[in-house]
Amino acid sequence: MAPAAVSVNIPNSYEELNLTHVKISHHPAGSSTATPVVIVTLNRPEKNNAFTPQMADSLELAFRTFHLDSRVKVVVLTGAGRMFCAGSDLEIGFGDGTGRAVDFRDIGGRVTLAMHRCHKPTVVALQGSAVGVGMTMTLPAAIRICHEKSKYGFVFTRRGLTIESCASYFLPRLIGLSRAMSLITTGSVFPGSSKYFGDLFTEVLPEAGQVLPRALELAQDMADNASTLASAMSRALMWEGPTSPEAAHLLESRIFHHMTGQSDYKEGVNSFLEKRQANFQSDPYEKSPQNYPWWSEVDIKLVPLASKESKL
Repeated sequence: MAPAAVSVNIPNSYEELNLTHVKISHHPAGSSTATPVVIVTLNRPEKNNAFTPQMADSLELAFRTFHLDSRVKVVVLTGAGRMFCAGSDLEIGFGDGTGRAVDFRDIGGRVTLAMHRCHKPTVVALQGSAVGVGMTMTLPAAIRICHEKSKYGFVFTRRGLTIESCASYFLPRLIGLSRAMSLITTGSVFPGSSKYFGDLFTEVLPEAGQVLPRALELAQDMADNASTLASAMSRALMWEGPTSPEAAHLLESRIFHHMTGQSDYKEGVNSFLEKRQANFQSDPYEKSPQNYPWWSEVDIKLVPLASKESKL
């Protein structure tokens, strides 16, 4: 079931939030307030970070908050302990399939949509193995970094389940339909260096201990040098762009025209000419183009039920 709509309170410090099965840290460590780079850690190491409804609630709230918080520029997602995520906690399960299918919303999908809709890019540091929703939840991220010898896979068919977390949309677009069909149909698990993943992982590192530091290095570079507004709009153009070159040209032209009127464009040019680091300030939540989103959004809210009184 989808949770009821809640108001989002932006905290002074994310480290003070009391989230279930998730921990948020500032980077660099020691800051008493939110930093441009924040680290979100799946925090059930005793259960190999197996995914739970409470973890989904925590992640969904976190990404919704980052979306609204102009202080946050990049999110790093990782796991505590030796595994990134062992998939859904099968001891909890998913229900028994009773009730109306139209009322069901998979919890992994809620998380991936929150990540996808967040203007701030996510870098995933898969420091250990990940299967099932542990893989599908990472698909909307801008960058995924993994460990060469850890095992990764989309094991749904081996559990009698179909894919979720919007994977039927994201995975073929990331690695191609042929590779996605193979991974999903077999449900097999492979090391991070396997050819079957194609370009799913931006970097594959030989040591597990290298994964999070490298993710933080990339995240800090983006936070320091890339416009959050330009990054958000560019990713949206690629994910939800038109279906023809001509339509892409027209849309890109409109968005490009909008960007030339923003302070980030002026700052980007001036910092380059003055040979200094840029100080981008445009908040995508406030400065997105008037025609954003330029696609038709699908309503995912639950279908309301008619009361008995209304039928009389």
